[in-house]
Amino acid sequence: MKKKHVNARLICQVSAAAALVLAGNAMAADAFSSDSKWMTGDWGGERTRLIEQGIDIKADYVGEVGGNLNGGYNDDKTARYADQFGLGVALDLQKLWGWDNTQAKIQLTNRNGYNISNDRVGDPRAGTLSSSQEVYGRGHMVRLTQLWIQHQFFDNKLDVKAGYFGEGEDFNTFPCDFQNLAFCGSQVGNWATNIWYNWPVSQAAIRVKYNINDELYAQIGAYNQNPSQLEHGNGFKLSGSGTKGTVLPVELVWSPKVNSLPGEYRVGYYKSTADADDVREDVNGFDAATTGDSYKSHNSKSGYWFVAQQQLTSHNGDATRGLNIAANATFHDKDTNFIDNYQSVMFVYKGPFDARPKDDIGIGAARIHVNKDVKRNAELLNASNGVSDYDNAAFSPIRETEYNYELNYGFHVTNWLTVRPNLQYITHPGGVDEVDNALVAGLKIQSTF
Repeated sequence: MKKKHVNARLICQVSAAAALVLAGNAMAADAFSSDSKWMTGDWGGERTRLIEQGIDIKADYVGEVGGNLNGGYNDDKTARYADQFGLGVALDLQKLWGWDNTQAKIQLTNRNGYNISNDRVGDPRAGTLSSSQEVYGRGHMVRLTQLWIQHQFFDNKLDVKAGYFGEGEDFNTFPCDFQNLAFCGSQVGNWATNIWYNWPVSQAAIRVKYNINDELYAQIGAYNQNPSQLEHGNGFKLSGSGTKGTVLPVELVWSPKVNSLPGEYRVGYYKSTADADDVREDVNGFDAATTGDSYKSHNSKSGYWFVAQQQLTSHNGDATRGLNIAANATFHDKDTNFIDNYQSVMFVYKGPFDARPKDDIGIGAARIHVNKDVKRNAELLNASNGVSDYDNAAFSPIRETEYNYELNYGFHVTNWLTVRPNLQYITHPGGVDEVDNALVAGLKIQSTF
């Protein structure tokens, strides 16, 4: 009963905070000020007073346009728009209720729109491996993305977080300033098929972190693997019905200063305890595409990852400006996973011009490799169906490796608005050689209300 009582009080706080947003908009003198952190301003100082009391209201928007300029599966030119609204509240429970070293958060998200990758860039029979609009996906619906409480023990050495949230919030974390999915957010969730659910999907979870020293910490988590939470209409599902297993990630994170410039290095491993089908073999160890028998079931699947981020230079002694490099790599179970490995590298220069010190320019390249057993399975399936012509609707496309590239420029229009035009080039969309390489023009809008 105590947990239900706490959750009810947290939800009431969100409702009250949302009402303050609406009321405050009408009287905030500094709304739309370029120096404000928020588009709606400080509501006459009320927002700052709420933060000092332990209530930090979060409201944001991400919108992304993708237009196919050339190539792809269908070169009929068009543009697509996808977006996400977010509303939530972060609570400092020590300030609110006197609970030492305790925080909580509630976050709702709503996604809408369409994706240029699905039928213009990629063959609809195969799709693309990445996406030119990363904000697209997980249904046109409102979701409860975060509902958690966090507490620090033993002089902040031990940190425990429990509730509903996704793996990528704490494990394999990565920023999302590019528009192509291959350079945005937790990459394990993009390629670990059907087990690791990224934002905006939440799962019942617990994460335990131990701070070894100021630069190094280790963490372990347990996340309920429940595919029914992906379904439309289940955005607020909190029950465990439909559970298939548990995802168990572990990670070591090192955050050193190199020449006084910040860096972060992550190495991790995950294992899912849910049953997973083989991508090629049947229950007897033969090729399922040939025999027609059910695919062999494995009692788990696993993988590991590396992430590196390092600022390389400062700009005339200003550490907020300079060149940054980042790299990602993930490797997955070859028996059960569609993608067996992925790698990317990105360069971002923050503050490239003295007249635009808060702008940034980024360039990235990514490689996404399809499991060879998936390719072999498709070849056998086509042979068993007597189909060899790619243009035959019954043909199963042969998928191997997709490459994604992005060049972008982030205009820091105000402290609450960034507009990021970009160009993307996709080689072998979906890993299908028969599909023409594609050039996509994008525009990403990031705003904090």
